[in-house]
Amino acid sequence: MSNLSSPDPASSGTPMAATPLTRAVLEIDEYASGLGWDQPARLFALVDSARLRAQEPGLAAQLGLDEGPQASSLTPIEQDELPAGTPLDEFLATIAWPDAVTGCALTVERLMLPPSAEATVPVGLDESALAKWVAEHPERQEVRMTVAVLRDGSRESALRLREKDSPTEVLTGADLVPGLAEALSATFEA
Repeated sequence: MSNLSSPDPASSGTPMAATPLTRAVLEIDEYASGLGWDQPARLFALVDSARLRAQEPGLAAQLGLDEGPQASSLTPIEQDELPAGTPLDEFLATIAWPDAVTGCALTVERLMLPPSAEATVPVGLDESALAKWVAEHPERQEVRMTVAVLRDGSRESALRLREKDSPTEVLTGADLVPGLAEALSATFEA
């Protein structure tokens, strides 16, 4: 079920969220938003915050997690930059996470068209020509997608349109970007 998140008055702008996974997705979305648009894709490991404090107190302190109890939370840890020129699906196929990683998330910007425009896509375009056609379409919209999955199969997504770039305009839901969620889930299959 999708919903528009509303701001949590007690926080620094991160919208309220019902689950640790949704909170992590919104935290990553807020982080990406602070970097501005036209950014490369970013990959994050999601770790259990309590486990991280117990097993890696120095790292937890660096991340600001050594203060007070935080019930069932996930800490996103940004990974190295994704290799330039490698298709995202090929890169994700090379990832294997250590057991300490509870989940992972990816934030990526894309152009999208409304469903009404999909019927007008010319037939027979290769990937490059299709990308050019979408980029020139008058109804195109820029979107930042943040998708996260856990080892147990849970998933969550946040979508932010460039034209409505506000924390109160972030759409969340488990099935907003199913293909990307499946690709991220595959990184946990051995």
